[in-house]
Amino acid sequence: MRPKKVALAYSGGLDTSIIIPWLKENYQCEVVAVCGDIGQGDDELKGLEKKARKTGASEVHVADMREEFVSEYLWRLVRSGAVYEHKYLLGTSVARPLLAKRQVEVALKTGCDALSHGCTGKGNDQVRFELTYKALAPQLQVIAPWREWNIVSREDAIDYAAKHNVPISQTTKKIYSRDRNIWHISHEGGALENPANAAPDEIWMLTRSPKDAPDKPVDVTIGFEKGRPVSVNGKRSSGVKLLETLNKIGGEHGIGRIDLVENRFVGMKSRGCYETPGGTLILAAHRELEALTLDRNTLHYKQKLALDYAEMVYNGLWFTPLREALDSFFEATSETTTGEITLRLYKGNIQPVSRKSPYSLYSLNIASFTMGAEYDQKDAQGFINLVGLPIRVRAMAASKRK
Repeated sequence: MRPKKVALAYSGGLDTSIIIPWLKENYQCEVVAVCGDIGQGDDELKGLEKKARKTGASEVHVADMREEFVSEYLWRLVRSGAVYEHKYLLGTSVARPLLAKRQVEVALKTGCDALSHGCTGKGNDQVRFELTYKALAPQLQVIAPWREWNIVSREDAIDYAAKHNVPISQTTKKIYSRDRNIWHISHEGGALENPANAAPDEIWMLTRSPKDAPDKPVDVTIGFEKGRPVSVNGKRSSGVKLLETLNKIGGEHGIGRIDLVENRFVGMKSRGCYETPGGTLILAAHRELEALTLDRNTLHYKQKLALDYAEMVYNGLWFTPLREALDSFFEATSETTTGEITLRLYKGNIQPVSRKSPYSLYSLNIASFTMGAEYDQKDAQGFINLVGLPIRVRAMAASKRK
């Protein structure tokens, strides 16, 4: 059954720009373009509504979702400590469920009977969008043009745009695929597709090259309350303003660049470059604070769960009972994650210089090399004997067999 009205997740980029005329041409349907402002910047948002209508959209819905993105998604990510495959701070991954949720809300409100997105059939984003659709509106039909049309490359997409008079900024010579929000920007395609190639200098957009960063280090202090960032250098601000401030500071000092060959959820390896200046600072400070305020067993167990959380976010499993349950655990463990961490930034490097918390578990009397009444070093002998008992028994048994 052909849909009559389709809600399209619209960014104004190459793929979604050509999908509007393609849907109208192949499904003879009405198209509602849905866009969320999650900090991608005025360059991407300027003229978005006009462009969508010009290419055939009957309705355009643009919502400012920056505060929701920061407070309900990014700060949860920070609280968990999740990082995918040692490097990736999940900037694109964590944004997709929010955008898909907004798309579903508009679709239901405007009477749409189908949802559509511009994700390719090779990428992770198709999974992230469609798992959200299944969780929030399983009754709506899903149209994924990249799995239907005969366009097989970005060059083909550019040709289609030209033939249908769709204005785009991409060319066959400037063909990097980028995704930007207030947390990060990703760069894929072009010369980056070959992992043997060094990342070209011109791809970086948010961060200075460390060699061009200031010759003098700078200290930045980040304040947290229950695991959430609340201040920079003693000044409290909204989540959006705080992140914008740290993005600027981190970017100036060459902080937050990574070059990663990652394992996609769909089974292949891909190479991408990411810039996450403010997020890198926040996560570094958060780790230092937790080292001060969490006991050993809780901290180590939380690190294990952070790996699971990162994988769930990467794979698009946001709207699931397990993610919600893990968030409850991270919320509980963050009760004492309050304090201030000062980091020193210098040419792409981060060094912690001060850690303060009213919930600090660090005891100078116990940790000091000076002998004190709070720790009897003689207790160590019995402790070692008990811990080493299985090791000793095994060694003795082995010696008897020789």
